[in-house]
Amino acid sequence: MLPAFILLSMTVLGLSTLIALFTNSLIIVVNLADKAKGKNLSPSDLIVVTLCISNILFQFIMLVNDFMSFLDGDVYFTDEVYILSTVLLMLPIYSSFWFTVCLSINYYLQIVISTHPFFIRLKLSAAQLIPCMIIASVFISLATAYPRAWNFYRTPQSFNMSSGESAEITVPRLNTVYLLAINLISCTIPLILIGIANGLIIKALVTHKSDKNSKGEVSARAEGRVRAARTLSGLLFIYVSFYISEILVFVDVFPQSSPGFCTCLMVIYSYSPAQSIVLIFGSSKLKHVSLAFFHCNSKEKTRTPTVLFINS
Repeated sequence: MLPAFILLSMTVLGLSTLIALFTNSLIIVVNLADKAKGKNLSPSDLIVVTLCISNILFQFIMLVNDFMSFLDGDVYFTDEVYILSTVLLMLPIYSSFWFTVCLSINYYLQIVISTHPFFIRLKLSAAQLIPCMIIASVFISLATAYPRAWNFYRTPQSFNMSSGESAEITVPRLNTVYLLAINLISCTIPLILIGIANGLIIKALVTHKSDKNSKGEVSARAEGRVRAARTLSGLLFIYVSFYISEILVFVDVFPQSSPGFCTCLMVIYSYSPAQSIVLIFGSSKLKHVSLAFFHCNSKEKTRTPTVLFINS
């Protein structure tokens, strides 16, 4: 029988995959439905759809990766399987980070007010700029994830068997120089850029907090700033939590099956569904569709069946 830690991890991972599939698919379907009706996807919607596709890929790759490592470690830690699984796993993670940067830059261009000519040109060319940024994000992710195949080595590690005896196996480890470089390019730099964009939006929110329309109500621009600041703050919090948890797991700060290791693993597993939930509540359109969906389902479940009597 599998240990309780592995059973719990597999259960949580399975549930998080179902939630991630539903929430990310909902975002994609809603935006593509608008496209099917003849509406053009805004730069923000295009980034969100791309980000959700990346999240779905990440969740499924992580599901296969971790289930294989839990159930058949001998096969998983062979060179071919380990290299393929880690490269495929890192690619959507790095892409997600850079897509979040694209979203934060788009929010900045749309919300922050500036009369500088260069800023105005950037803002007017956002529809052409954002697709180029998305493509660039994919290439940067490929360029940083693919070299993992040549930057690992094996180190011996002993573990205790169920019989009480100890055995020694070789575990793959990433090259330290490559690890530092990759963390700087595809993890730390995106984190800094998102933080800067979020800070500038919050600054604009504070500066124009009295922005009201002719009726004395808060203007749509001010509401947009608030939603953008909340969304980016939520994404930034999830990003930092995921980043720290990945580092703690990778450098073996906590022993396996310990509460600290389990907590880090749960944070990693919840990254994709948590990110999609933040995106849903950050968009009035997505929030309305989600609430309408759950409201409709709840009404269907609580509806009292009617009994028809036929007079003979």
